[in-house]
Amino acid sequence: MHGRLIVTVQLKFASYNIHKAIGLDRRRDPDRIISVLREMNADVIALQEADRRFGQRVRTLPRALLDDTPWREAPVARRARSIGWHGNALLVRRDIAILDAQPLALPTFEPRGAVTAALEIEGKTIRVLGAHLDLSGLRRRDQIRAILNHCEQQTAKLPTVVMGDFNQWTVMRGAMQEFGSDWQVLDLGRSYPSRRPIAPLDRMVASSEWRCMSAHVHRSALATQASDHLPVKATLALPKI
Repeated sequence: MHGRLIVTVQLKFASYNIHKAIGLDRRRDPDRIISVLREMNADVIALQEADRRFGQRVRTLPRALLDDTPWREAPVARRARSIGWHGNALLVRRDIAILDAQPLALPTFEPRGAVTAALEIEGKTIRVLGAHLDLSGLRRRDQIRAILNHCEQQTAKLPTVVMGDFNQWTVMRGAMQEFGSDWQVLDLGRSYPSRRPIAPLDRMVASSEWRCMSAHVHRSALATQASDHLPVKATLALPKI
């Protein structure tokens, strides 16, 4: 079926909770995280726990290390030494234009947030959002509503992808019900904990304009060691109208 689909844009999206670059061996190894990103070779990547949590919220992927990759960071940080907002960051392949990028405040009892960017590729504009939702579950539904309200308030309705660590164990219950019929919750698989995954905490949700060509958890020997989460990845296409 997908072979007959005529598309205008096809992109690879990935989401990865990098656990502040600390692996299962308890070593902080940003080079190892970069190697996992290279394995996935995605066009747009949402990172969670990309900054240290306390103090000056220092980035865990050094700028010089990132400069030697196919990606650049979206300018969402509010602190000079951070890569993201409450640990959320967006990496974008260098041939994709970043039209706008900003952090989003989310209702929370914990230090949580989201980041968003409008991107232009091959003449098409899309929106991406990366988030790390509430661990307790008390405000998770409110946080998803806040993300959806942000999308609805934008002047232009754009094809949108929301991705990140949702901290939601069930697929379409609880907070996930906030995504209505205009959204597709992708079937990615179990991503946590990385050594023996039992929970689908890492999610992607796409607006109705997208067609999902593939979606899965990225498994490799390196990814199993690099963080306590496995990354997730999806290839999405915009059909020609």
